[in-house]
Amino acid sequence: QVQVVESGGGSVQPGGSLSLSCAASGFTSGYYAIGWFRQALGKEREVVACLSNIDSTTGFADSVKGRFTIARDNNKSAVILRMNNLKPEDTATYYCAARPGRCTAVLSSFRADYWGKGTPVTVSS
Repeated sequence: QVQVVESGGGSVQPGGSLSLSCAASGFTSGYYAIGWFRQALGKEREVVACLSNIDSTTGFADSVKGRFTIARDNNKSAVILRMNNLKPEDTATYYCAARPGRCTAVLSSFRADYWGKGTPVTVSS
């Protein structure tokens, strides 16, 4: 049984930074991908970052490119989404999700099979 649990999030002022952590367990091999999605109030859910566990290749949405990073933390067996230079428009509930395989070449095509419960991020002065 695959489980995905995210943690982190909270409130920060514009220009600040936050880190979100995602722990995925239950995969029988290392061939899976972790994606971070977000959904703002009244908007559709969008994928913002993805990491292929097999080789740590990554992908980012244009809206976060250059500000967000995604990487494995092997000590914690987790994937960390580091969000820098946060903007009010980054305010959303962030979800970690996983699927067997790799991130898609076109990030917006990434679909996940297993989901965390979500964690809120608020960027406000």
